[in-house]
Amino acid sequence: MSIDYQLQQQLDERDIKALYRQRRVVNSPQGVEVEIDGSHYLSFSSNDYLGLANHPEIVEAFRQGLSRWGAGSGAAHLVTGHTAAHHALEEELADFLGYPRTLLFSSGYMANLGVHQALLGRNDRTIHDRLNHASLLDGARLSGARLLRYGHTDIGALEGRMSDSHEGRTLVVTDGVFSMDGDIAPLPGIAGECRCAGATLMVDDAHGIGVHGPQGRGTVAKFGLGVAEVPILMGTLGKAFGLSGAFVAGSEPLIETLIQQARSYIYTTATPPAQAEATRMALQLIRDGEDRREQLGELINRFREGAAELGLHLMRSETPIQPLLVGGAEDALQLSTKLQQQGILVTAIRPPTVPEDSSRLRITLSANHEDGHVARLLEALDRCSR
Repeated sequence: MSIDYQLQQQLDERDIKALYRQRRVVNSPQGVEVEIDGSHYLSFSSNDYLGLANHPEIVEAFRQGLSRWGAGSGAAHLVTGHTAAHHALEEELADFLGYPRTLLFSSGYMANLGVHQALLGRNDRTIHDRLNHASLLDGARLSGARLLRYGHTDIGALEGRMSDSHEGRTLVVTDGVFSMDGDIAPLPGIAGECRCAGATLMVDDAHGIGVHGPQGRGTVAKFGLGVAEVPILMGTLGKAFGLSGAFVAGSEPLIETLIQQARSYIYTTATPPAQAEATRMALQLIRDGEDRREQLGELINRFREGAAELGLHLMRSETPIQPLLVGGAEDALQLSTKLQQQGILVTAIRPPTVPEDSSRLRITLSANHEDGHVARLLEALDRCSR
């Protein structure tokens, strides 16, 4: 039996279970309205929370960066790929976050793998929220450390996991904002437990940076915490920043250790320096973007109020991620298809991304949405759900 035959059987089985995933080819820049296969849709499927992915000042900064630096970095950071643009971005991110240093990675996935692999070994343990992002769990498994998981946002369960004596390092890891549920981790309580147990806390704030906290500094800053309580902070540049890439923020010894030991940093080409220049402009817009965050907050409240009036089962979330719980994978896929037929794009999230029988529509809002867009979404949801 050939491998192609075996693989096709597995693919057919996924299709039968309504778990087959397909790519959409987008023919327009990212925005609240997109073109796919010649049709135009109102999109509620992007992580572009502040509407910066096609911002003219960022596009111009990218263009100027291309003129200054060319198209690619040409090498890894530790060879000749680390330019003055990358270095300036790292320094500006550290200043923005109030952390001693930051280190750029090519993606959030690579950052999470790199932190775990560089800091942990067989004699260590890492304790994760059960709904952490897949990249965090993969990083834990890659490290060889003992992986423990606690009930979602359950501080008592976390305390129980840390109650056993342990001689090696203990790294506690949580998302700041959970990407599929949209809720926020109780960081003060988690940080308190880590302090009592002598554990190190890492927060993946991919969906919080730019949106929450003073000047958009994220969920750590939202709770008034900093490097003393959260020694390791990971953030991405592909959500609210509107670009791509990621960073890790922490102390001088932490960042130097990652430079020396994080394989996903050492053995990959640096992102284009022109992209770093564009990200520096995005950072300026985020610093000064209170009006965008206020607009986003108003849209979130308006959508939740409208959904409540319609009796829609939204999960608890105060973030731009507003999941509509459906249940079965096929039902979620059918609802997404009905909305698309009405010109509205909302992604159906199915296992294994979420647990069985908790498939949902992952509705995401952007500061570039308008009241009329939200009203149109609610009307379509009402028609389709009935």
